[in-house]
Amino acid sequence: MNYTDINSKTIDRWVEEGWEWGIPVSHETFVKAQKGDWSVLLTPTKPVPKSWFPPMEGKEVLGLASGGGQQMPVFAALGAKCTLLDYSRRQLQTDREVAEREGYALAAVRADMSKPLPFSDESFDLIFHPVSNCYVREVLPIWRECFRVLKKGGRLLSGLDNGFNYLFGEKEGVIEYSLPFDPLTNEEHRRSLERDDSGFQFSHTLEEQLRGQLQAGFCLLDLYEDTNGSGFLHERGVPTFLATLAVKQ
Repeated sequence: MNYTDINSKTIDRWVEEGWEWGIPVSHETFVKAQKGDWSVLLTPTKPVPKSWFPPMEGKEVLGLASGGGQQMPVFAALGAKCTLLDYSRRQLQTDREVAEREGYALAAVRADMSKPLPFSDESFDLIFHPVSNCYVREVLPIWRECFRVLKKGGRLLSGLDNGFNYLFGEKEGVIEYSLPFDPLTNEEHRRSLERDDSGFQFSHTLEEQLRGQLQAGFCLLDLYEDTNGSGFLHERGVPTFLATLAVKQ
């Protein structure tokens, strides 16, 4: 079993325990979205600007590691044709349940995003990719695959961890670890994740996250920063996440 398989099972367990990113939207939220009242998150607290989205009616949308029934239902309510890729069986199940409840079509694919995506070139108008690169060691291959499966003019919306969280343990006021955070090469990092039932997680630099998108061929159009949503760093306004809008020109 490799580390992505372990992460898949770990997230399945988190969802069963009530993980906030595995709780689906309500029927009321779906109906509001149909009426134009909607928002979605790429990072913990800040809604994605609606200006980042094209008109969604009829658009082919890929939710990349976007399971949990939180974003795909909104996009379906707006008229998009949604495909979901996730490696967590439980996250996929939640999205399927919402699609059945609301009566829309959803292509739900279980696959490991660290490997080539199981889609043809230029299949999608938009990729929605909430924070999840932290569960994968190499980021550039993901950006290259996103570029490949997007149509010309297609948009990539990504939520990214800037790596700062991995300096800290449970007490966020004290730096405990070094960067890069890599449990495959650092025994201390691995033990800390095992202790907290956190699967395998990895820090990534802005060079990997932002320059990586540029190296893959994207044009970066916009970004914003966000905090954890709770805890010591959040209370002091320390940005630990960012979201990016990129386009395939």
